[in-house]
Amino acid sequence: LILIGGFVQLLAGFLAFRKYDHLGGAAFLTFSALWSSFGITRVLCAAPVSGHLLDITAGNTEGFTAGSVAFLVLNAFLILLASSFNLVLLCLTLVMELLTVCFLLFTLENLPLPFEIVVLSILSIISFYGATASLTNCMFGKDLLLMGPPLLTVQSSKKDGEDPLPCVCPKSHLTSGLRTIAELLNTGAVCGVPTDTVYALAASCRHPEAIEKVYRIKDRPQEKPICIFISNLEQLRAASPPISPLLWEFMENVYPGGIGCIIRKGEWLKKLGVGAGYSRVGTQDSIMIRVPDLTVLVHLIDMTGPLAITSANPSGEVDSTHHDMVISRLGHKLEGVLCDGESDEVVASTVVNCTKIDESGITIVREGCIPAGKVMQIFEKVKNR
Repeated sequence: LILIGGFVQLLAGFLAFRKYDHLGGAAFLTFSALWSSFGITRVLCAAPVSGHLLDITAGNTEGFTAGSVAFLVLNAFLILLASSFNLVLLCLTLVMELLTVCFLLFTLENLPLPFEIVVLSILSIISFYGATASLTNCMFGKDLLLMGPPLLTVQSSKKDGEDPLPCVCPKSHLTSGLRTIAELLNTGAVCGVPTDTVYALAASCRHPEAIEKVYRIKDRPQEKPICIFISNLEQLRAASPPISPLLWEFMENVYPGGIGCIIRKGEWLKKLGVGAGYSRVGTQDSIMIRVPDLTVLVHLIDMTGPLAITSANPSGEVDSTHHDMVISRLGHKLEGVLCDGESDEVVASTVVNCTKIDESGITIVREGCIPAGKVMQIFEKVKNR
């Protein structure tokens, strides 16, 4: 139980940090250390092997007492922070302070059993309610179980009604949000959008100046080409590119999904809807095309036409896996960000060079969310068929 409890709180801390909740992350990592330290100390001191596995006597308590006092001070700081977050987290930090008092009394060999039972019972109730409320509210997207208001609020120097976000940030599940981003893209804006892998910067292929802006926003080297996204393979068929049956069959097996295919470039791209951005996507001879497996992005592409896409991060830095990352890193340079929460993957797509598929097969240019071995298995299966 001690190990399970410590692991659960450790996991909660990492998940909180992943969602950029630094207070929650720090709190649960501290709780994990406190719970594990107290629980393991209690068990080892109570173990009936040679009296005790861990000896806490009057002359051997200084280290344990100092550790519990350190937890008291650290958790007191978390209490102050939690008071500006919500009532449930505040109550949890208060009970953890009482648990730290239990730890301190235990090291001094003066811990009343009823006090420890009451503290652990209250901790169990608050933890159960907090976990249930968080899961329920997250699943249904609304506050069905109250977490309570913050006791302390920080007064903002901003005027009432002023939008603190650096750009327009509509929600992806709202039709109005999708239309807002589509209108921005159709007027030549650059926006952050979710994909089936990581977040990306998108620009309409009809606006070459927007694609140029993408390079400036990311500080992306001009020699690195930008790919395009389409909403379905039928759009590509309608453009009638000179693609062999083997390549068609391969693309039918990898689209939609996290694999992008590099194929030969040609005037057929203009029929696809690339338009004025023809010279700014891909290289002089080739272009990477991908059909994403994400409903909201597919609908957006249907409203805008093909989009020039590249990952939403400054060049050389890690990919953005949450819309908050895009807003904080690049929001001041963008016109909008379509907010869709956590991304489905933590790495970008796998890129496959298919320009010589009939002569020498395919080559993996970049291994991403789809393993290279799986891509080759798909190709061999298609080729044998």
